[in-house]
Amino acid sequence: MPPVPSAIAIASHPDDIEFTMAGTLMLLREAGWQTHYINVANGSCGSVVHRAAALRKIRRREAQKSAALLGATFHESLCDDLYVLYTIPLLRALTAVVRAAQPTIVLTHSPVDYMEDHTNTCRLAVTAAFSRGIRNFPSRPKRVPWLGDTTVYHAMPHGHCDPFGRPVVPGAFVDTSSVQEKKFAALACHESQHGWLQASQGMNSYLQSMVDSGRELGRMSKKFRYAEGFRRHSHMGFCAPHADPLRDALGKKYLVNRAYERQLHNP
Repeated sequence: MPPVPSAIAIASHPDDIEFTMAGTLMLLREAGWQTHYINVANGSCGSVVHRAAALRKIRRREAQKSAALLGATFHESLCDDLYVLYTIPLLRALTAVVRAAQPTIVLTHSPVDYMEDHTNTCRLAVTAAFSRGIRNFPSRPKRVPWLGDTTVYHAMPHGHCDPFGRPVVPGAFVDTSSVQEKKFAALACHESQHGWLQASQGMNSYLQSMVDSGRELGRMSKKFRYAEGFRRHSHMGFCAPHADPLRDALGKKYLVNRAYERQLHNP
């Protein structure tokens, strides 16, 4: 583990981190952690107004502004939208980022979500975390393998449902009430998305959608006003069996969903 523990948020498009995991990333930063921020895709398709070349630049600036507000180290995107495929070149590139960040915590998408860019980013993030210390798997650019423990946490899918509309229940809740305003401001950095999300997904206010999601997760927690939800990935190949560094770092702001835990162990 590095002298100061590190966490990385790995999401698909610019604004995905802000929707589902930025609050937790900020709380880790407040707890003294180094934090990292990467969108695998550059947002090239997210507009009904701008051409891809112009949009890449716009969304990069917006993401850099948001990462700075979150206090996280910004890492460059790796491909265009809809090019997020489970391929060796992308895996080598993302593995290089993980090895550079040396994260004890990886925050990423849910394994089930409404679109393939999200689920493929999840697969890439999990394998990049797994391959962090595998010396015979070279990253591009080349980075020294890292053998430290890492724990992967999956954020909630869009709408808190799987692609068939079935509810997804968090394994734990993070109280983001204290950073909700800053999370709102970070998402607002992605101002180019207002028209796109309204046109493509019927989200009249993408900012309000984020607020509503956080409030709903807060209600589900039965304790917090606003929350983000996560499910912890299997420890095998990553960390000790009962490792839960989010719980250790955030204390009372972290609430294990006991009903989920019981369901997990007594299906």
